[in-house]
Amino acid sequence: MTRPAAAHVWLDGQLVPSESAHISVYDRGFQLGDGVFEALRARRGVAIELAGHLARLHASLTALAFELPFDDARVAAAIEELLAAEHWDGRGSPDGTEPPADAVIRITVSRGFDPTRGVQPNAGTRTTVAIQAWPFSPPSTRALQEGERLVTSCVHRDADSPISGIKTTSRADLVYARLEAERAGADDAIFLTTDGRITEATTANVLLVEGDTCATPRLGTALLAGTTRAWLVAHADEAGLAMVQRDLRLDDVFAADEMAICASIGGVIPVTSLDGRPIGTGKPGPRTMALREARERWIDEVSIEGARARLARG
Repeated sequence: MTRPAAAHVWLDGQLVPSESAHISVYDRGFQLGDGVFEALRARRGVAIELAGHLARLHASLTALAFELPFDDARVAAAIEELLAAEHWDGRGSPDGTEPPADAVIRITVSRGFDPTRGVQPNAGTRTTVAIQAWPFSPPSTRALQEGERLVTSCVHRDADSPISGIKTTSRADLVYARLEAERAGADDAIFLTTDGRITEATTANVLLVEGDTCATPRLGTALLAGTTRAWLVAHADEAGLAMVQRDLRLDDVFAADEMAICASIGGVIPVTSLDGRPIGTGKPGPRTMALREARERWIDEVSIEGARARLARG
């Protein structure tokens, strides 16, 4: 069996060995996928956009009617504790900025232990909180130089569903779509709403570039409100683009100059084909790569600032 990438996980208030027993088989997260999560990047021990991720986590918890048993400051401290234990906190130099020590963080909150059977939540369950870390692996050279190949999933989403904007641990639709992509020799899949509007890829938001405009599906069309998406809405002008949020359909994809997907972990990644048809020139476009560079540069600046502030605090 492959060993975990990290030696520790943070579970319900303390660091424990990653290979030890963690949660009960009666945990509702394991039994029913009754939980929510957030995944984000850390660089130099600085969790990027942690406040935004925690705000979305709380919104997901509110929608499913349970709460995080730790305050946000405790979660932030737990992430620092975990990264330090794994030596992924960038403390290898006097100013705390080298090495960058890139990592991926996942915060998972389950409704917790419940020995009774059934879907109905019971009062008094003990919420489970787990924080994990992995070394960050950037997108492959092939993905950046040749672009991702996408297919359209046969799974359609209901834009009016209250579940569509919640980042739950129930991921069966995403797994199914990735299997569709694998069978088609593609890298990922995008979902459409029941009336044919583009929503998102399995773990990323969608971007279409036409001229000096970058369009992304508007909120409320069965997609997750991504933090990188939100950053691009506010900062796309740094790459010379005007950002718009509107309904998009497949015809818009093939009329676009460039297509990309964006997410907290991978950043902005070019897409060069959909369902076997080329998009634009069939190669990663300059606007997409400018967006990627602007985003990565910002992450680096924020992490340096955060690392130096941590060093100043002692």
